Amino acid sequence: MLDIKYIRENVTIVKENLKKKFQEHKSSSVDNLLLLDERLRENIQKVNTLKQRRNQITDEISSRKAKKEGIDDLLLEAKELPGKIDVLDKEQNELREKVLEIQKTIPNIVSKETPIGKDQTENVEIKRFGEIPKFDFPLKSHGELAESLNIIDLDAARDNSGKGFYYLKGDGALLSNALMRYAQDFLAKKGYTFVLPPLMINRKATDGAVDMSFFNEMIYKIEDEDLYMIATSEHPVISMFVDRVIDEDKLPAKMFSYSTCFRKEIGSHGLDERGLFRLHQFDKVEQVIICKPEDSEKMYDEILENSFEIFKSLGLPTRIIEICTGDLGDLKFRSADVEAWSPRRNEFIEVGSCSNLTGAQATRLNIKAKNKKSERYFVHTLNNTAIANSRALVAILENYQTKEGTVRIPEVLVPYMYGKTEIKKNNIF
Repeated sequence: MLDIKYIRENVTIVKENLKKKFQEHKSSSVDNLLLLDERLRENIQKVNTLKQRRNQITDEISSRKAKKEGIDDLLLEAKELPGKIDVLDKEQNELREKVLEIQKTIPNIVSKETPIGKDQTENVEIKRFGEIPKFDFPLKSHGELAESLNIIDLDAARDNSGKGFYYLKGDGALLSNALMRYAQDFLAKKGYTFVLPPLMINRKATDGAVDMSFFNEMIYKIEDEDLYMIATSEHPVISMFVDRVIDEDKLPAKMFSYSTCFRKEIGSHGLDERGLFRLHQFDKVEQVIICKPEDSEKMYDEILENSFEIFKSLGLPTRIIEICTGDLGDLKFRSADVEAWSPRRNEFIEVGSCSNLTGAQATRLNIKAKNKKSERYFVHTLNNTAIANSRALVAILENYQTKEGTVRIPEVLVPYMYGKTEIKKNNIF
């Protein structure tokens, strides 16, 4: 969310940004926010004045006693002050909650590089690699192919866990693991720090890391506990720094994490119905960066290029899509999707999403940096998928399938597959 001080000092910019986001209806919310903020600051001033008076009374009582003067009026005033302060404190808490509630609905300022557009149909392709493959045999979907090779069991997963889960076995499990290990090695060699996060976090951490629409639509709650299954490892990794002040000389903090992710979302039609395209559970290697404000755009380019390089090295036709203003999440300053080609769908599919949140996420989580003058400021945060096993498996199985019904292994993954260069049908369980 935007810092209230920024909103206060840049009302015109904030409202112009609402137009770019096609959220002009929130203009009145900005006005209401400013009125509540003014009332809050007035309240704080009143409380401070009363507390100062309380201290003065204590000194005056001591002085009058020394002079043997009457103190009844001061004692009466001192008796009334706590009640007045309590009333104002209660009002102050209510005002803070109202300010914060509205503040969270005001979208982050968008980048000058972000194209103006109402929805995903107006996103813009900015980069592409590879030629669209041509096949001289009937293509199989990734799900059909995986089942024919006996490297996946969707029926057992459905019976034991429900739709949207899967068992990978044999070379299918090895290929998934190879993707995760390869991405981790790729980022470790670039100097990123590996963080292995918890798979559950509390409401405070979740609410601080992500907007409520995502929270309500995607996240699983643990019954009778203040715990939620993570939808992406970005959330626990960035929440590790909540309410912290980081020494500026330790920035940028470049991290990558590996975790299983859990989401309510699932496709229910067409080619999504049987396979790995949209799941309740998947594995992912994520990039997370915390940096100084002046470095965030450079960091954005870096983590986006990391993902693009990974998919290029896998030999997959890949492109980058710049997300337009109307399709951009409210916490985001700028965002792009990395997409890989799906021959069976005859279209590109999203395999990762890169975001620069500038100070919006750090403001919600109260993550600051401190320079050598001890001056404090909100850091900028960024995240990007390095690779998610589900979508990457879809792309590899479909692009590397052969006429014989086997699947070739991308060259960079062969060492992680214990030397195997091809997945063939097996007779295991």
